[in-house]
Amino acid sequence: MMRVLVAATNPIVRAGLESILRTNPAFLAIGSSADPATLAAAIATHNPDIVLIELSLPEADVTEKLVALTGVGELPIAILTDTEDRDRLPELLRFGVKAILPHSASAEEILQAVEAAATGLVVLHSEAIDSLLTLVPTSERAVEATPPLQALTAREIEVLGMLAEGLGNKAIAKRLGISEHTVKFHVSSIFSKLNASSRTEAVTLGARQGLIML
Repeated sequence: MMRVLVAATNPIVRAGLESILRTNPAFLAIGSSADPATLAAAIATHNPDIVLIELSLPEADVTEKLVALTGVGELPIAILTDTEDRDRLPELLRFGVKAILPHSASAEEILQAVEAAATGLVVLHSEAIDSLLTLVPTSERAVEATPPLQALTAREIEVLGMLAEGLGNKAIAKRLGISEHTVKFHVSSIFSKLNASSRTEAVTLGARQGLIML
């Protein structure tokens, strides 16, 4: 079970994020922090696997809010923030942030991003990617999605759609009336054909290639 510490100054936002985490048995909301200045102490107390932080960039300096996290090692950080201030996005990445999502992100997107970030992957919502691309010269951009190495079967596309819903192997097997072993085979095949290393990456690539709708 993945231990997640939630940090947000707004109590309603904190409660909402903790509620989202509780919808997935793979996550455990182990605590929360309302004050960025005490976040490092909360991390030391709860020893989370990842920290989920809500930031409102126009209200405070990003550096000031993240300084409490310096010296805590390689702890992954996932952030919900506005992407309008695009010049701050590289700053977030330099601080070791692994996932950047907008406040409009769905519950499924948040859960998938937290899972991926906890494994060390970098997750950027399309809005964040678009903002970052405006900082890169046009000649250096490479934004076209790589086509799959092999075409997915109808069943694999069906399984990919369920992965996008955040379903685990057992839930997929029950819905399709097949064994978990068969589901694992389909997931492995999907990873291979899409050249993906995680469920989140497979879903992202599948969506970009028009195989599924998010």
